[in-house]
Formats: sequence, C-alpha cells, structure tokens
Amino acid sequence: MQKTVVLVGASRGLGFAMVEEYLKRGWRVIATARQDSAQRLRQLADAAGGALEVEIVDINLAEQVAALRARLLARLPAGGGKSGIDVLFVNAGVKNDDRETIADVSTEEFVRVMVTNALSPMRVVEALQDCVAPDGTIGVMSSGQGSVANNLNGHYEVYRGSKAALNMFMRSFAARHRDDAPAKTLLLMAPGWVRTDMGGPQARLGIDESIPGLVSTIEAHAGRGGLHYVDYLGRVVPW
Repeated sequence: MQKTVVLVGASRGLGFAMVEEYLKRGWRVIATARQDSAQRLRQLADAAGGALEVEIVDINLAEQVAALRARLLARLPAGGGKSGIDVLFVNAGVKNDDRETIADVSTEEFVRVMVTNALSPMRVVEALQDCVAPDGTIGVMSSGQGSVANNLNGHYEVYRGSKAALNMFMRSFAARHRDDAPAKTLLLMAPGWVRTDMGGPQARLGIDESIPGLVSTIEAHAGRGGLHYVDYLGRVVPW
C-alpha cells in the first residue's frame, strides 16, 4: 500500500527537498505552502502524475490550519489502523539577524521568530494529530542549535532559543500522550548545517547530503513510539 506523508512548510529549501525525496521513494505527498510561495510546488505537482497534492496554508494563521485539518479528515479518516496519514512533518524556520543577541533583538522580531519556529509548528501538531494513523509518525524540523547541552559559544541565541522552546513543547506533547496505545513516533529532527537561503553559502552540508539521510532516519523510526531527538544520520542529539 502506498504511504502518505503530509509536509507542512514545503515551498523551498529543506521542505521542498523533502517533497522531492519522498516522491522518489514512491510516497503520496501532500505539501503545504503559503499562497505567495506555492508556484514551484505546483509545477512539481504537474509533473508528478497525481502523487503530489498542494495545499495552501500559512501556519501562523490558526484558521487556515483548522481548515487544512477539516480537508484532511474529510479524505483521510482518523483511526482505523493505516487509514490515517503515515507521516506528518512540520518544517518551519526563520531567523533574525545573526549578529543580534538577546540584548539587541527587538520585541517584534523576537516574537516573529518564536511564533514561527515554536508556537505555530506545535499548533499544527496539535491540530493535525488526529489525521495521523495511530501508529504513525509526527515530526518537526528542529536543529542541533536547539540543544541546551551543546550550546558552548552562545551565537545565534534567539534562533537557538526558539528551537529549544520547540523541543520543550514537543517533550510536553509526548508526556501528555505517553499512555496512548499504540504510541505514535514523535521526532525532533536536526538536519545539520545545510546550504540553503537560511543556512547560508558557508554551511557544511548540501541539501543532497542532508535530506536523503533525514528521510531515511524518519523511516527507520517508524513504529518505535515515543519521542526521539536525532540528527539526519540518526544520531541522538543531547537535550
């Protein structure tokens, strides 16, 4: 049976590369983008022979997330073993100016980063969890920079803080659902430092080095249950 993945935030960079990778692996893909950034996904969908559907969603707008939930439930009924989505993955990330410390960043910019990187992804997880099969996987794009233990130089601290917050919120979500049976697999994925618009040209990894491993790691954790904080090669990231 063909598996289904919903990729939220897939218009460019890592998200778009995940769409391409899942299509290569024969999955059915439902990918979301904002209205103003969906053209590239739509072009890919035209060439995908029905394997890719594009949904328009701004995850910072709760009403659009709720509307997506309704559309998914209408054609992907929750529960019933494999009748739901196999994988829900939320990819969202913005950053402030790399030179800003917590002392420099404006309140408005701090709120923008925290809402986009932490609050909105978790609202998507909460809203769409019932669309996922009971033994399916829910993942979010975290970062190695979200590790408190690994923060030894203090750079990028607003971005780090947003990803650490995301990690904490997912840990709370996992705690609230620890008695679910069967237990969904919950993933915090660290893709590595990748050459994208956000990662910059000096990043260590190309997209083609990160994303195949990241998708393989997601697949390898299917059915394990519980929360896992791992990188694109499946290595455990310290909290």
